[in-house]
Amino acid sequence: MDTRTPAVAEQLLLIERELRLQGWWAAQAPDAQALSSQLPFCVDTLAFEQWLQWIFLPRMKQMLEAGAELPSVSGIQAMAEQVYDGQLEKARALIKLLGEFDQLIVGVT
Repeated sequence: MDTRTPAVAEQLLLIERELRLQGWWAAQAPDAQALSSQLPFCVDTLAFEQWLQWIFLPRMKQMLEAGAELPSVSGIQAMAEQVYDGQLEKARALIKLLGEFDQLIVGVT
């Protein structure tokens, strides 16, 4: 087992919690076409928080549950900073959590 697995799992829960606290958690999934975008972060079909909820979190959880090799790089914080440029105060905690995720992935603690 990858030594990062427990910390990454905990970080994913914290990201989900923050999405819920901000009211950015949806009860219903976007349609299949929106979820199947080929562009990074599904920028053409989903809001960033939708991508986090419906693509990122499930894929990361599947990787952890399957014992799959975790990625060695992540730049999700930078994307969040760009997306939430106009609402940095509201998104500050989420951006911080995503930065901590990035650090866990590259092995910086």
